[in-house]
Amino acid sequence: MARRIIGIAGAPGAGKSTYAERLVAESERDGVPAAYLPMDGFHLADVSLRALRILDRKGAPETFDAWGYAALLQRIRTADHTVWAPGFERELEQPVAGAIAVPAEVALVVTEGNYLLLDRPEWGAVRAQLDEVWFLDAPDDVRRPRLVARHIAFGKSPAEAEAWVARVDDVNAALVTAGRGHADRVVTM
Repeated sequence: MARRIIGIAGAPGAGKSTYAERLVAESERDGVPAAYLPMDGFHLADVSLRALRILDRKGAPETFDAWGYAALLQRIRTADHTVWAPGFERELEQPVAGAIAVPAEVALVVTEGNYLLLDRPEWGAVRAQLDEVWFLDAPDDVRRPRLVARHIAFGKSPAEAEAWVARVDDVNAALVTAGRGHADRVVTM
């Protein structure tokens, strides 16, 4: 079976997960079996980030296993059996192996992540597995408060959340937004 894989890229807090889940629900309503596969399952575990001395940048491109993500997408494209993919548990802030099933009958996979359009070899390998990449464009005054609220909801103080967004998320947003022109479609939120 020919399976399509659509990627949703965008800056942190742009609404990628919500948009991707909506696309999957619409596809299912139209009778096309679909699955949602977030890139977040490919975060390196905190123990690895500590060993690499990059835990303070968790969420930056180098804190993901992009090569592993590309390999899984390639496997998903051609598999005639259920493929198990990692998920990400926000309460733990850790990846969880085998958390997402992509059954054989799925015709559309919607994946999302910040760096699907990043011009680096490992992210280019990810892009090569995607039929299209759509860029979700959300204004900073919308996405930044979402990020701060998310960080607070998962344990940071308001001051820590604001500092993290300024020090890490905004830097990552600039990297992500630089690839906007390479998207197959831009969706304005």
